[in-house]
Amino acid sequence: MTNTASSVWGECLSFIEDNIKPQAYKTWFEPIKPVKLSGEVLTIQVPSKFFYEWLEEHYIKLLRVALVKQLGDDAKLIYDVRMENAYSSNNPHTVKIPSANRNPLSHQGVTVPIELNKRELKNPFIIPGIQKVKIESQLNPNYNFDSFIEGDSNRLARSAGMAVANKPGGTSFNPLLIYGGVGLGKTHISHAIGVQIKDKYPDKTVLYISSEKFTQQYIDSVKGNTRNDFIHFYQMIDVLIIDDVQFLSGKTGTQDVFFHIFNHLHQNGKQVILTSDKAPVDMQDIEQRLLSRFKWGLSAELQAPDYETRVSILENKLYRDGVEMPDEIVEYIAKHIKSNVRELEGVLISMIAQASFNRKEFTLSLTKQIVDKFVKNTKREVSIDYIQKIVSNYFELDVNTLQSKTRKRHIVQARQLAMYFAKRMTKASLASIGSQIGNRDHATVLHACKTVDNLTETDKQFRKYVDDITKKLTF
Repeated sequence: MTNTASSVWGECLSFIEDNIKPQAYKTWFEPIKPVKLSGEVLTIQVPSKFFYEWLEEHYIKLLRVALVKQLGDDAKLIYDVRMENAYSSNNPHTVKIPSANRNPLSHQGVTVPIELNKRELKNPFIIPGIQKVKIESQLNPNYNFDSFIEGDSNRLARSAGMAVANKPGGTSFNPLLIYGGVGLGKTHISHAIGVQIKDKYPDKTVLYISSEKFTQQYIDSVKGNTRNDFIHFYQMIDVLIIDDVQFLSGKTGTQDVFFHIFNHLHQNGKQVILTSDKAPVDMQDIEQRLLSRFKWGLSAELQAPDYETRVSILENKLYRDGVEMPDEIVEYIAKHIKSNVRELEGVLISMIAQASFNRKEFTLSLTKQIVDKFVKNTKREVSIDYIQKIVSNYFELDVNTLQSKTRKRHIVQARQLAMYFAKRMTKASLASIGSQIGNRDHATVLHACKTVDNLTETDKQFRKYVDDITKKLTF
Protein backbone atom coordinates (compact mmCIF):
# COMPACT_ATOMS: atom_id res chain seq x y z
CA MET A 1 0.00 0.00 0.00
CA THR A 2 1.35 3.46 -0.91
CA ASN A 3 2.00 5.75 1.99
CA THR A 4 0.13 9.06 2.08
CA ALA A 5 0.52 12.03 4.41
CA SER A 6 -2.73 11.03 6.15
CA SER A 7 -1.81 7.36 6.60
CA VAL A 8 1.71 8.14 7.92
CA TRP A 9 0.44 10.79 10.27
CA GLY A 10 -2.38 8.50 11.42
CA GLU A 11 0.16 5.82 12.41
CA CYS A 12 2.28 8.46 14.14
CA LEU A 13 -0.76 9.61 16.11
CA SER A 14 -1.52 6.05 17.25
CA PHE A 15 2.00 5.78 18.65
CA ILE A 16 1.92 9.26 20.22
CA GLU A 17 -1.50 8.68 21.82
CA ASP A 18 -0.15 5.60 23.60
CA ASN A 19 2.73 7.59 25.10
CA ILE A 20 1.22 10.81 26.48
CA LYS A 21 -1.71 11.84 28.65
CA PRO A 22 -5.11 12.02 26.90
CA GLN A 23 -5.56 15.73 27.60
CA ALA A 24 -2.14 16.61 26.19
CA TYR A 25 -2.90 14.52 23.09
CA LYS A 26 -6.22 16.26 22.61
CA THR A 27 -4.76 19.75 23.03
CA TRP A 28 -1.53 19.43 21.06
CA PHE A 29 -1.99 16.69 18.46
CA GLU A 30 -5.65 16.51 17.45
CA PRO A 31 -5.57 20.03 15.86
CA ILE A 32 -2.65 19.05 13.57
CA LYS A 33 -3.43 18.29 9.92
CA PRO A 34 -1.20 16.26 7.57
CA VAL A 35 -0.48 18.28 4.42
CA LYS A 36 2.06 16.50 2.22
CA LEU A 37 4.38 13.49 2.06
CA SER A 38 7.40 13.72 -0.21
CA GLY A 39 9.73 10.72 0.18
CA GLU A 40 10.87 10.77 3.83
CA VAL A 41 9.65 14.33 4.41
CA LEU A 42 6.27 14.81 6.10
CA THR A 43 4.66 18.26 6.21
CA ILE A 44 2.05 18.93 8.89
CA GLN A 45 -0.04 22.05 9.44
CA VAL A 46 -0.20 23.61 12.94
CA PRO A 47 -2.52 26.45 14.03
CA SER A 48 0.09 29.02 15.10
CA LYS A 49 3.74 29.84 15.65
CA PHE A 50 3.28 29.35 19.39
CA PHE A 51 1.77 25.91 18.75
CA TYR A 52 4.81 24.92 16.62
CA GLU A 53 7.25 26.19 19.27
CA TRP A 54 5.46 24.29 22.03
CA LEU A 55 5.67 21.04 20.04
CA GLU A 56 9.38 21.59 19.34
CA GLU A 57 10.09 22.33 22.97
CA HIS A 58 8.04 19.60 24.63
CA TYR A 59 7.42 16.76 22.15
CA ILE A 60 10.45 16.86 19.86
CA LYS A 61 11.76 13.38 20.79
CA LEU A 62 8.34 11.77 20.70
CA LEU A 63 7.70 13.17 17.21
CA ARG A 64 11.11 11.96 16.02
CA VAL A 65 10.59 8.41 17.30
CA ALA A 66 7.09 8.25 15.75
CA LEU A 67 8.39 9.43 12.36
CA VAL A 68 11.41 7.10 12.33
CA LYS A 69 9.08 4.14 12.97
CA GLN A 70 7.10 5.08 9.84
CA LEU A 71 9.66 6.59 7.46
CA GLY A 72 13.07 5.32 8.63
CA ASP A 73 16.14 7.10 10.00
CA ASP A 74 16.12 9.76 7.28
CA ALA A 75 12.68 10.97 8.24
CA LYS A 76 12.22 14.71 8.27
CA LEU A 77 9.38 16.89 9.54
CA ILE A 78 8.29 20.28 8.21
CA TYR A 79 5.72 22.48 9.93
CA ASP A 80 3.24 24.46 7.84
CA VAL A 81 2.61 27.27 10.34
CA ARG A 82 -0.49 29.41 10.05
CA MET A 83 0.60 32.95 10.91
CA GLU A 84 -1.32 35.47 13.04
CA ASN A 85 -4.68 36.68 11.77
CA ALA A 86 -4.75 33.79 9.29
CA TYR A 87 -8.16 32.58 10.48
CA SER A 88 -9.91 35.63 9.13
CA SER A 89 -8.59 35.05 5.60
CA ASN A 90 -9.85 32.75 2.86
CA ASN A 91 -6.24 32.18 1.80
CA PRO A 92 -4.37 31.99 5.10
CA HIS A 93 -0.73 33.00 5.10
CA THR A 94 1.50 30.08 6.11
CA VAL A 95 5.24 29.65 6.63
CA LYS A 96 7.09 26.35 6.26
CA ILE A 97 9.61 25.68 9.05
CA PRO A 98 11.73 22.48 9.26
CA SER A 99 11.74 20.71 12.63
CA ALA A 100 14.94 21.26 14.61
CA ASN A 101 14.81 17.80 16.21
CA ARG A 102 17.69 15.39 16.19
CA ASN A 103 17.52 11.61 16.13
CA PRO A 104 17.57 10.43 19.76
CA LEU A 105 18.22 6.85 18.58
CA SER A 106 21.33 7.40 16.50
CA HIS A 107 23.89 10.04 15.52
CA GLN A 108 22.18 10.55 12.19
CA GLY A 109 20.09 13.69 12.48
CA VAL A 110 17.92 15.89 10.38
CA THR A 111 19.89 18.51 8.50
CA VAL A 112 18.77 21.87 9.86
CA PRO A 113 19.78 25.34 8.73
CA ILE A 114 22.37 26.91 11.07
CA GLU A 115 20.12 29.84 11.99
CA LEU A 116 17.36 27.45 13.17
CA ASN A 117 19.79 25.47 15.33
CA LYS A 118 20.82 28.67 17.10
CA ARG A 119 17.24 29.82 17.56
CA GLU A 120 16.01 29.81 21.13
CA LEU A 121 12.51 28.39 21.27
CA LYS A 122 10.42 30.40 23.67
CA ASN A 123 6.87 31.48 24.30
CA PRO A 124 6.39 34.60 22.15
CA PHE A 125 3.46 35.65 24.32
CA ILE A 126 4.97 36.94 27.54
CA ILE A 127 2.61 37.83 30.34
CA PRO A 128 4.26 39.84 33.14
CA GLY A 129 4.63 37.65 36.21
CA ILE A 130 3.83 34.44 34.32
CA GLN A 131 6.69 32.14 33.42
CA LYS A 132 7.04 30.25 30.16
CA VAL A 133 6.60 26.65 31.30
CA LYS A 134 5.39 26.91 34.87
CA ILE A 135 2.51 29.37 34.71
CA GLU A 136 2.15 31.18 38.01
CA SER A 137 -1.45 31.02 39.18
CA GLN A 138 -1.57 34.63 40.54
CA LEU A 139 -3.59 33.30 43.50
CA ASN A 140 -3.53 34.73 47.02
CA PRO A 141 -3.13 31.78 49.45
CA ASN A 142 -4.70 33.85 52.25
CA TYR A 143 -8.00 33.73 50.38
CA ASN A 144 -8.97 30.15 51.18
CA PHE A 145 -12.10 28.27 52.25
CA ASP A 146 -10.96 28.15 55.88
CA SER A 147 -11.10 31.94 56.09
CA PHE A 148 -14.38 32.20 54.16
CA ILE A 149 -17.22 32.10 56.70
CA GLU A 150 -20.35 30.31 55.52
CA GLY A 151 -23.82 31.72 56.11
CA ASP A 152 -27.24 31.79 54.47
CA SER A 153 -26.08 34.69 52.28
CA ASN A 154 -23.29 32.70 50.59
CA ARG A 155 -24.03 29.01 51.18
CA LEU A 156 -24.89 28.17 47.56
CA ALA A 157 -21.79 29.91 46.16
CA ARG A 158 -19.48 28.34 48.75
CA SER A 159 -20.90 24.83 48.28
CA ALA A 160 -20.66 25.12 44.49
CA GLY A 161 -17.12 26.46 44.84
CA MET A 162 -16.13 23.48 47.00
CA ALA A 163 -17.64 21.06 44.47
CA VAL A 164 -15.71 22.69 41.61
CA ALA A 165 -12.49 22.69 43.65
CA ASN A 166 -12.84 18.96 44.32
CA LYS A 167 -13.64 18.09 40.70
CA PRO A 168 -12.67 20.94 38.33
CA GLY A 169 -14.33 20.57 34.94
CA GLY A 170 -16.17 17.48 36.17
CA THR A 171 -19.33 19.06 37.59
CA SER A 172 -22.33 20.70 35.96
CA PHE A 173 -21.13 24.00 37.47
CA ASN A 174 -19.12 24.98 34.40
CA PRO A 175 -18.88 27.86 34.12
CA LEU A 176 -19.39 28.85 37.75
CA LEU A 177 -20.45 32.51 37.84
CA ILE A 178 -20.37 34.14 41.28
CA TYR A 179 -22.07 37.52 41.42
CA GLY A 180 -22.96 40.08 44.06
CA GLY A 181 -22.29 43.59 45.33
CA VAL A 182 -19.02 45.17 46.42
CA GLY A 183 -17.18 43.60 49.34
CA LEU A 184 -19.27 40.43 49.64
CA GLY A 185 -16.44 37.96 48.92
CA LYS A 186 -16.49 37.28 45.16
CA THR A 187 -12.72 37.62 44.80
CA HIS A 188 -12.13 35.67 48.02
CA ILE A 189 -14.19 32.66 46.98
CA SER A 190 -12.75 32.57 43.43
CA HIS A 191 -9.20 32.55 44.86
CA ALA A 192 -10.24 29.90 47.41
CA ILE A 193 -11.41 27.59 44.60
CA GLY A 194 -8.10 28.04 42.78
CA VAL A 195 -6.01 27.54 45.93
CA GLN A 196 -7.81 24.29 46.77
CA ILE A 197 -7.46 22.99 43.20
CA LYS A 198 -3.70 23.68 43.29
CA ASP A 199 -3.45 21.83 46.62
CA LYS A 200 -5.43 18.84 45.40
CA TYR A 201 -4.21 18.74 41.79
CA PRO A 202 -0.68 20.23 41.68
CA ASP A 203 -0.27 19.33 37.99
CA LYS A 204 -3.25 21.41 36.88
CA THR A 205 -2.55 24.83 35.38
CA VAL A 206 -4.65 27.41 37.25
CA LEU A 207 -4.71 31.10 36.32
CA TYR A 208 -6.50 33.96 38.07
CA ILE A 209 -6.73 37.22 36.12
CA SER A 210 -8.86 40.36 36.22
CA SER A 211 -10.93 41.15 33.13
CA GLU A 212 -9.11 44.50 32.79
CA LYS A 213 -5.72 42.75 32.61
CA PHE A 214 -7.09 40.16 30.19
CA THR A 215 -8.36 42.99 27.97
CA GLN A 216 -5.02 44.78 28.07
CA GLN A 217 -3.16 41.60 27.13
CA TYR A 218 -5.54 41.10 24.21
CA ILE A 219 -4.96 44.69 23.02
CA ASP A 220 -1.18 44.14 23.26
CA SER A 221 -1.48 40.91 21.25
CA VAL A 222 -3.38 42.72 18.49
CA LYS A 223 -0.76 45.48 18.41
CA GLY A 224 2.02 42.90 18.29
CA ASN A 225 0.20 40.77 15.68
CA THR A 226 0.19 37.76 18.05
CA ARG A 227 -3.57 37.26 18.48
CA ASN A 228 -3.44 33.53 17.75
CA ASP A 229 -0.62 33.05 20.24
CA PHE A 230 -2.75 34.86 22.84
CA ILE A 231 -5.64 32.47 22.17
CA HIS A 232 -3.48 29.34 22.30
CA PHE A 233 -1.85 30.47 25.54
CA TYR A 234 -5.24 30.70 27.26
CA GLN A 235 -6.39 27.43 25.69
CA MET A 236 -3.60 25.69 27.65
CA ILE A 237 -5.14 26.64 31.02
CA ASP A 238 -6.91 23.91 33.02
CA VAL A 239 -8.74 26.27 35.37
CA LEU A 240 -9.32 29.86 34.21
CA ILE A 241 -10.62 32.38 36.79
CA ILE A 242 -11.67 35.79 35.44
CA ASP A 243 -12.62 38.43 38.01
CA ASP A 244 -15.15 41.23 37.31
CA VAL A 245 -16.25 39.86 33.93
CA GLN A 246 -18.79 42.70 33.65
CA PHE A 247 -15.91 44.97 32.60
CA LEU A 248 -15.88 43.16 29.23
CA SER A 249 -18.99 45.25 28.55
CA GLY A 250 -18.74 47.11 25.24
CA LYS A 251 -15.35 45.57 24.35
CA THR A 252 -16.41 43.59 21.29
CA GLY A 253 -12.92 42.41 20.28
CA THR A 254 -12.13 41.09 23.76
CA GLN A 255 -15.55 39.45 23.98
CA ASP A 256 -14.99 37.74 20.64
CA VAL A 257 -11.60 36.32 21.63
CA PHE A 258 -12.93 35.26 25.04
CA PHE A 259 -15.83 33.50 23.30
CA HIS A 260 -13.37 31.29 21.35
CA ILE A 261 -11.22 30.64 24.42
CA PHE A 262 -14.30 29.79 26.51
CA ASN A 263 -15.61 27.36 23.89
CA HIS A 264 -12.27 25.55 23.65
CA LEU A 265 -11.89 25.22 27.42
CA HIS A 266 -15.47 24.10 27.95
CA GLN A 267 -15.38 21.53 25.13
CA ASN A 268 -12.14 20.08 26.51
CA GLY A 269 -13.44 19.67 30.05
CA LYS A 270 -11.50 22.60 31.50
CA GLN A 271 -13.04 24.68 34.30
CA VAL A 272 -14.08 28.33 33.92
CA ILE A 273 -14.87 30.48 36.97
CA LEU A 274 -16.22 34.01 36.58
CA THR A 275 -17.13 36.78 39.02
CA SER A 276 -19.38 39.75 38.36
CA ASP A 277 -21.16 42.50 40.26
CA LYS A 278 -24.43 41.56 38.53
CA ALA A 279 -26.33 38.55 37.23
CA PRO A 280 -26.03 37.67 33.49
CA VAL A 281 -29.54 39.00 32.81
CA ASP A 282 -28.48 42.43 34.08
CA MET A 283 -25.20 42.71 32.17
CA GLN A 284 -25.25 45.45 29.55
CA ASP A 285 -23.38 45.49 26.23
CA ILE A 286 -22.27 41.86 26.51
CA GLU A 287 -22.87 39.77 23.38
CA GLN A 288 -25.87 37.46 23.62
CA ARG A 289 -23.84 34.39 22.57
CA LEU A 290 -21.47 35.05 25.50
CA LEU A 291 -24.29 35.65 27.99
CA SER A 292 -25.90 32.37 26.93
CA ARG A 293 -22.64 30.57 27.77
CA PHE A 294 -22.45 32.27 31.16
CA LYS A 295 -25.81 30.61 31.88
CA TRP A 296 -24.64 27.10 30.88
CA GLY A 297 -23.41 26.30 34.37
CA LEU A 298 -24.45 27.83 37.69
CA SER A 299 -24.92 31.49 38.61
CA ALA A 300 -24.60 31.79 42.41
CA GLU A 301 -25.41 35.05 44.16
CA LEU A 302 -23.55 36.43 47.17
CA GLN A 303 -25.86 38.56 49.32
CA ALA A 304 -25.15 40.86 52.25
CA PRO A 305 -24.40 38.68 55.32
CA ASP A 306 -27.02 38.35 58.05
CA TYR A 307 -26.32 39.27 61.69
CA GLU A 308 -25.12 35.82 62.79
CA THR A 309 -22.77 35.55 59.80
CA ARG A 310 -21.42 39.06 60.50
CA VAL A 311 -20.60 38.06 64.07
CA SER A 312 -18.84 34.88 62.85
CA ILE A 313 -16.82 36.89 60.30
CA LEU A 314 -15.65 39.32 63.00
CA GLU A 315 -14.78 36.53 65.44
CA ASN A 316 -12.85 34.65 62.77
CA LYS A 317 -10.90 37.79 61.82
CA LEU A 318 -10.03 38.47 65.46
CA TYR A 319 -8.94 34.87 65.99
CA ARG A 320 -6.69 34.93 62.93
CA ASP A 321 -5.14 38.23 64.03
CA GLY A 322 -4.66 37.01 67.61
CA VAL A 323 -6.77 39.82 69.08
CA GLU A 324 -9.28 39.58 71.93
CA MET A 325 -12.30 41.87 71.98
CA PRO A 326 -15.33 41.94 74.31
CA ASP A 327 -18.46 40.24 72.94
CA GLU A 328 -20.59 43.38 73.36
CA ILE A 329 -18.26 45.32 71.04
CA VAL A 330 -18.26 42.57 68.41
CA GLU A 331 -22.05 42.45 68.58
CA TYR A 332 -22.35 46.24 68.31
CA ILE A 333 -20.23 46.29 65.14
CA ALA A 334 -22.20 43.39 63.63
CA LYS A 335 -25.49 45.11 64.43
CA HIS A 336 -24.59 48.45 62.82
CA ILE A 337 -22.40 47.52 59.84
CA LYS A 338 -24.71 45.58 57.54
CA SER A 339 -23.68 46.31 53.96
CA ASN A 340 -20.66 44.09 53.29
CA VAL A 341 -17.73 42.09 54.65
CA ARG A 342 -15.13 44.65 53.56
CA GLU A 343 -16.67 47.34 55.78
CA LEU A 344 -16.90 44.93 58.71
CA GLU A 345 -13.20 44.20 58.45
CA GLY A 346 -12.48 47.89 57.89
CA VAL A 347 -14.12 48.82 61.21
CA LEU A 348 -12.19 46.06 62.95
CA ILE A 349 -8.85 47.25 61.51
CA SER A 350 -9.65 50.85 62.56
CA MET A 351 -10.52 49.65 66.07
CA ILE A 352 -7.27 47.71 66.44
CA ALA A 353 -5.23 50.61 65.02
CA GLN A 354 -6.84 53.22 67.29
CA ALA A 355 -6.47 51.08 70.38
CA SER A 356 -2.81 50.22 69.71
CA PHE A 357 -1.68 53.70 68.56
CA ASN A 358 -3.35 55.49 71.45
CA ARG A 359 -2.75 52.66 73.92
CA LYS A 360 -6.43 52.49 74.74
CA GLU A 361 -8.64 49.60 75.70
CA PHE A 362 -11.44 48.49 73.39
CA THR A 363 -14.45 50.42 74.67
CA LEU A 364 -18.00 50.80 73.50
CA SER A 365 -17.60 54.59 73.14
CA LEU A 366 -14.55 54.14 70.87
CA THR A 367 -16.52 51.57 68.87
CA LYS A 368 -19.47 53.95 68.45
CA GLN A 369 -17.19 56.75 67.21
CA ILE A 370 -15.59 54.54 64.55
CA VAL A 371 -18.86 52.86 63.49
CA ASP A 372 -20.59 56.27 63.19
CA LYS A 373 -17.84 57.49 60.84
CA PHE A 374 -18.20 54.39 58.67
CA VAL A 375 -22.01 54.64 58.55
CA LYS A 376 -21.82 58.36 57.74
CA ASN A 377 -19.35 57.75 54.90
CA THR A 378 -21.39 54.90 53.45
CA LYS A 379 -23.97 55.97 50.89
CA ARG A 380 -27.41 55.37 52.31
CA GLU A 381 -29.36 52.87 50.25
CA VAL A 382 -33.00 53.69 49.74
CA SER A 383 -35.81 51.33 48.81
CA ILE A 384 -37.60 51.16 45.46
CA ASP A 385 -40.89 51.98 47.21
CA TYR A 386 -39.36 55.11 48.73
CA ILE A 387 -37.98 56.18 45.31
CA GLN A 388 -41.43 55.77 43.72
CA LYS A 389 -43.02 57.92 46.47
CA ILE A 390 -40.44 60.70 46.10
CA VAL A 391 -40.71 60.75 42.28
CA SER A 392 -44.56 60.61 42.38
CA ASN A 393 -44.72 63.48 44.89
CA TYR A 394 -42.29 65.54 42.80
CA PHE A 395 -44.51 65.23 39.72
CA GLU A 396 -47.74 65.46 41.81
CA LEU A 397 -48.85 61.96 40.91
CA ASP A 398 -49.90 58.98 42.98
CA VAL A 399 -47.83 55.80 42.87
CA ASN A 400 -50.61 53.84 41.11
CA THR A 401 -50.58 56.33 38.23
CA LEU A 402 -46.79 56.10 38.03
CA GLN A 403 -47.05 52.32 37.70
CA SER A 404 -49.97 52.37 35.26
CA LYS A 405 -49.86 51.46 31.57
CA THR A 406 -50.57 55.01 30.38
CA ARG A 407 -48.28 56.42 27.70
CA LYS A 408 -48.76 60.10 28.62
CA ARG A 409 -45.38 61.74 28.22
CA HIS A 410 -44.99 63.28 31.71
CA ILE A 411 -46.02 59.99 33.39
CA VAL A 412 -43.71 57.93 31.19
CA GLN A 413 -40.83 60.25 32.10
CA ALA A 414 -41.65 60.01 35.81
CA ARG A 415 -41.72 56.21 35.55
CA GLN A 416 -38.39 56.20 33.70
CA LEU A 417 -36.85 58.43 36.37
CA ALA A 418 -38.07 56.07 39.09
CA MET A 419 -36.43 53.14 37.27
CA TYR A 420 -33.25 55.16 36.73
CA PHE A 421 -32.89 56.04 40.42
CA ALA A 422 -33.79 52.49 41.49
CA LYS A 423 -30.96 51.18 39.30
CA ARG A 424 -28.55 53.82 40.57
CA MET A 425 -29.38 53.77 44.28
CA THR A 426 -30.31 50.16 45.06
CA LYS A 427 -28.69 46.78 44.56
CA ALA A 428 -31.85 45.38 42.97
CA SER A 429 -31.59 43.64 39.60
CA LEU A 430 -33.17 45.14 36.49
CA ALA A 431 -35.80 42.39 36.54
CA SER A 432 -36.62 43.15 40.19
CA ILE A 433 -36.87 46.92 39.51
CA GLY A 434 -39.18 46.31 36.55
CA SER A 435 -41.47 43.99 38.48
CA GLN A 436 -41.82 46.55 41.34
CA ILE A 437 -42.45 49.52 39.04
CA GLY A 438 -45.53 48.52 37.09
CA ASN A 439 -44.59 44.90 36.40
CA ARG A 440 -42.24 45.72 33.47
CA ASP A 441 -39.44 43.52 32.15
CA HIS A 442 -35.70 44.16 32.53
CA ALA A 443 -35.40 45.44 28.92
CA THR A 444 -37.85 48.26 29.72
CA VAL A 445 -35.75 49.27 32.75
CA LEU A 446 -32.59 49.21 30.64
CA HIS A 447 -34.26 51.42 28.00
CA ALA A 448 -35.47 53.81 30.73
CA CYS A 449 -31.96 54.22 32.15
CA LYS A 450 -30.50 54.97 28.70
CA THR A 451 -33.30 57.44 27.95
CA VAL A 452 -32.69 59.32 31.22
CA ASP A 453 -28.95 59.47 30.51
CA ASN A 454 -29.60 60.87 27.03
CA LEU A 455 -32.20 63.45 28.15
CA THR A 456 -29.99 64.59 31.03
CA GLU A 457 -27.31 65.52 28.50
CA THR A 458 -29.60 67.22 25.97
CA ASP A 459 -32.56 68.70 27.91
CA LYS A 460 -31.96 71.38 30.60
CA GLN A 461 -35.41 71.02 32.13
CA PHE A 462 -35.00 67.25 32.39
CA ARG A 463 -31.55 67.69 33.97
CA LYS A 464 -33.22 69.88 36.61
CA TYR A 465 -35.68 67.03 37.36
CA VAL A 466 -32.73 64.68 37.92
CA ASP A 467 -30.88 67.17 40.15
CA ASP A 468 -33.96 67.97 42.25
CA ILE A 469 -34.92 64.33 42.81
CA THR A 470 -31.30 63.41 43.60
CA LYS A 471 -31.28 66.02 46.40
CA LYS A 472 -34.56 64.73 47.81
CA LEU A 473 -33.32 61.11 47.80
CA THR A 474 -29.90 61.83 49.32
CA PHE A 475 -30.97 64.43 51.89
